[in-house]
Amino acid sequence: MTKRHEAKYKIDRRMGQNVWGRPKSPVNRREYGPGQHGQRRKGKLSDYGVQLRAKQKLRGYYGNISERQFHGIYDEAIRMRGDSGAHMIALLERRLDALVYRAKFVPTVFAARQFVSHGHIKVNGKRVTIPSYTHKRGDVITLRAKAQQMIVVRHNLDTLDRQVPQWLDVNTGEFRAEVRDLPLREQIDVPVREQLIVELYSK
Repeated sequence: MTKRHEAKYKIDRRMGQNVWGRPKSPVNRREYGPGQHGQRRKGKLSDYGVQLRAKQKLRGYYGNISERQFHGIYDEAIRMRGDSGAHMIALLERRLDALVYRAKFVPTVFAARQFVSHGHIKVNGKRVTIPSYTHKRGDVITLRAKAQQMIVVRHNLDTLDRQVPQWLDVNTGEFRAEVRDLPLREQIDVPVREQLIVELYSK
């Protein structure tokens, strides 16, 4: 399990964007960086800098996964036929922690990773504790009985205004989500242009 070594809000300010959509992010109030020199004019990023920032944003969007994991997903994507960038986004979206987040069982991608690693999730009736587990078409994800009793889970299902994606069927009463189809790029809203990352890694 990877760890987030930096404060989320500091990452937001460095990127100049509310990466995780948090309502209390300081970027919602001011877009300049942290510290007494944060308001200084920033130099124009080079092509490499733009590509690197895109990669950092995408890694952060999916819970700040490790560089090794991220590069492994890219390697798998370029072996597939078609648009490598679109395949990379789809593979990230097929992670189990991303699915738990999309199903609104938890409020953040970080909470989703913890939820999976703590053993609260079953896939096709079997307990899975690996956040990077890749789900397949037809997989059924359910919460274990203990997790169903958590007040916070019911609160998330009732109050989170995130939209459940088209490829996922969620039954809130049964704490159950079924993968109707594999996610397509046009169904996934991410804050980066994935082609920049393909260009960065292909150098």
